[in-house]
Amino acid sequence: MTLQPETRSIEPRPSGTGAAPASAYATPFAAQRGTRRLRLDPKYGSGPRQVDVDYLWCGAPGAPTVIVQGGISADRDVTAAGHDDRPGWWQALVAHGAAVDLERWRVLSIDWLAPDRLGAGSVSSEDQADALAALLGELGIAQAHAFVGSSYGAMVGLAFAARYPRAVGRLLLLAGAHRPHPLSTAQRSVQRGIVRLGQASGRVDEALALSRQLAVTTYRGSAEFGRRFAGGPEWREDRFHFPVEDYLAHQGRRFVERFDANRFLALSESIDLHDVQPERIPVPATLIGFPSDRLVPLADLCELQRRLHGPATLEVVESPYGHDAFLKEPEQLAPLLREALA
Repeated sequence: MTLQPETRSIEPRPSGTGAAPASAYATPFAAQRGTRRLRLDPKYGSGPRQVDVDYLWCGAPGAPTVIVQGGISADRDVTAAGHDDRPGWWQALVAHGAAVDLERWRVLSIDWLAPDRLGAGSVSSEDQADALAALLGELGIAQAHAFVGSSYGAMVGLAFAARYPRAVGRLLLLAGAHRPHPLSTAQRSVQRGIVRLGQASGRVDEALALSRQLAVTTYRGSAEFGRRFAGGPEWREDRFHFPVEDYLAHQGRRFVERFDANRFLALSESIDLHDVQPERIPVPATLIGFPSDRLVPLADLCELQRRLHGPATLEVVESPYGHDAFLKEPEQLAPLLREALA
């Protein structure tokens, strides 16, 4: 059974303000945003089952497809696709005229699967890869031109290339490796413990917010925190408040507004279950790492580059933003993405 997607053929909308009118673009734009029911066999499930996969497929009709996937909190809306006015989570790099140019490519992205849809106790990076491969088949795409993955998306990209090497032309992976670093696993395990404690005590939202606050301290670099929050404390509400606390509280509230605790637990665990043998991957790869990234050390990316079976390059981008540099450095990343896709 296939659930019918919403399909549109519309004039492209320029990103940003003060851009040229839509009529300035010669290339038509198609956006398909919907759900497909696909047959998957979850790694931690009890056998094959039908699974609904939510996806976005947008760009120039007939253009080569580029898969784009982000971190565990990212969704299929990598770019604005005419369904509303909100920019996508990677709008600066995926748009008309951007590094991933929707006049040249057609971008495919899915919402990450969680155990409730899979009918499994846990979800693996291989399950996400299987969903993308099945979706390519359903859409009639023999091979994706490239898989662009950031953070968890990079892990899924590696799982995809290991399982379906003929289904993708090349990999472009940012801040993600073949396995999680044990220290990063330790940090995420504490975050999951906080959420489980909140579930047990009936304070789920508080626990999820606190877990997100702790996570944010691992996403960003020490230099950024030092620059932004170096001021002294302020006496407020019968205690001292330090400058960083308001920022962390805001991040926690925002996360609770848009994320479910069980989904967070499953996807966080999925990162730590990830383990791919690079020697199984013959697909050409471009790796991008950040020296300030404490979650995915450059040493892990160097090891990945050495062990990949296919040709691989490693680009090192200096940034104060740590793991979040893939979201915060579009100007530095744009030429690397353009070159790799070309």
